[in-house]
Amino acid sequence: MTEVKLWNDKREREMYDNFAELYAIIKATERLEKAYVRDIISPKEYEIECQKLIAHFKTLASTLKDTVPSIDRFADTYRMECPAAINRLVVSGVPATVEHRATAAAGVSTSAATVAECVQNFITSMDSLKLNMVAVDQVHPLLSDLYGSLNKLTILPPDFEGKIKMKDWIGRLSKMGAADELTEQQARQLHFDLESSYNSFMAALPNAGT
Repeated sequence: MTEVKLWNDKREREMYDNFAELYAIIKATERLEKAYVRDIISPKEYEIECQKLIAHFKTLASTLKDTVPSIDRFADTYRMECPAAINRLVVSGVPATVEHRATAAAGVSTSAATVAECVQNFITSMDSLKLNMVAVDQVHPLLSDLYGSLNKLTILPPDFEGKIKMKDWIGRLSKMGAADELTEQQARQLHFDLESSYNSFMAALPNAGT
């Protein structure tokens, strides 16, 4: 029996793997949106899962921008029929709960959009490390964006764990050359610090009324 291969080389295989992941993210988002509308999932659970899916989607869509210029066309090609997911991932870019809060809290310094921005920057930074993007000129901009978004949130104290750790890492990276790479140990420590800071950040939100 002849084995049929979908790909001819490692690059093609990676592309199909990314297609499969994109397909899975869109399907998962559609299921999540329906579960939220039907009250099967709590708003808090919905928001946490939706933030993760949106951040993963944005990272992947950026990677695939040359091969998948249109997410709508991708969904049509594979007959996905996921209008709620396309609206959430492509049109809105933030969870429904965040949209509602942003409308209700218009004019409040701690905007829901900034919270969403922080979550996205956390997950993009962690995803990039998992994809072995460990060069200083790849890591530094991501951590700078994250640090900047954390500083916009007035609900976070000046000594918030995430702010201190990101400032420390940015300082370390600034002393290295642009082409230098983090060692495996450094990358693991940075990922651990990001994950720890992200968990502290999410835990701080309910107390702040966000």
